[in-house]
Amino acid sequence: MIRAAVIGLGRWGRNHVRSVQGSGAAPSPHLRFVRAVVQTPAKSADFAHDHGVELGTDFEAVLADPSIDAVVLATPNSQHAGQVRACAAAGKSVLSEKPLALTLEDARSAVRACTEAGVVLTVGQDKRYWPSMHELGKVVASGVLGPVLHAEGHFSNENQKNFFTSWRERPEEAPAASLTATGIHVLDAMVRLFGPVAQVSATTVSQPPPDEALDALTMVYRFRRPVSAVLCGVRPTPLFWRLHVFGRDGSVEAIGDREVVLRLSGQPPQRMQLPPSDGLRLQMEAFAAAVAARAQPADWPIPPTELLGTIAAVEAVARSLRDGTPVEAPLP
Repeated sequence: MIRAAVIGLGRWGRNHVRSVQGSGAAPSPHLRFVRAVVQTPAKSADFAHDHGVELGTDFEAVLADPSIDAVVLATPNSQHAGQVRACAAAGKSVLSEKPLALTLEDARSAVRACTEAGVVLTVGQDKRYWPSMHELGKVVASGVLGPVLHAEGHFSNENQKNFFTSWRERPEEAPAASLTATGIHVLDAMVRLFGPVAQVSATTVSQPPPDEALDALTMVYRFRRPVSAVLCGVRPTPLFWRLHVFGRDGSVEAIGDREVVLRLSGQPPQRMQLPPSDGLRLQMEAFAAAVAARAQPADWPIPPTELLGTIAAVEAVARSLRDGTPVEAPLP
């Protein structure tokens, strides 16, 4: 059993805890959260009590605790890279919520620190475990679409209205607008399928009032292989996820977590409704297995090249939004 600590018990930190020891499913036999670090313990006291988690305010104390095997970071974006390095220095494997960092330089330093320390590093990209994304990847890898030419992605998530937190709107925390929230999941999927980005052009349109994010983000990507993509998000609109990959001989579209549509030349569309699964639970148990083995397996879902490729694209989007021009993405 991997004993873990979570740093931050906001909405998503609590989701991590619930995924392995919540009341809706049997507790995980592989990982359990035993400690949490928060700024204001009183706000989390009831949740911590209900889930058997010891509360504290001292991150360094968790790192110094020899009984803690792994750390999960559910903290503001700008803190991730430094906290990952601190975990590595303490010999703790770490799962950082996305994004791993806001610049490629910081992402490289985080990856390097964990590699040199021999600890496991991964990022909270739980959508990789969705049945729809697994099936889409299988179809693309099979070659049935012919040469892949283009992809279209969309993300919308009205959680912004229901769970507004001011830090998420600060430029230093979200230099790529809503991409660093929900959109990075679709970008991560594109990097996984097509490799690193070569160039990006990004625009955003925002409307007042300032206490609610009413914005739309559009990004046009050119990958280093001959594939183009468009990725869009409308932040306050009800939850919608889509990734559509187009080839010469057909296309495959993932809609949400369970629906896939395959369209092949000369054939009627094939619609699949896949069995449900808990992506967050699967992510946490894969992390626990790697920590227990003290090594990331060869088929680890998010290799370092993809971690860095996604952050290189995030940095390019931020620069394109700032400068108002297309931007060459740095080599990951």
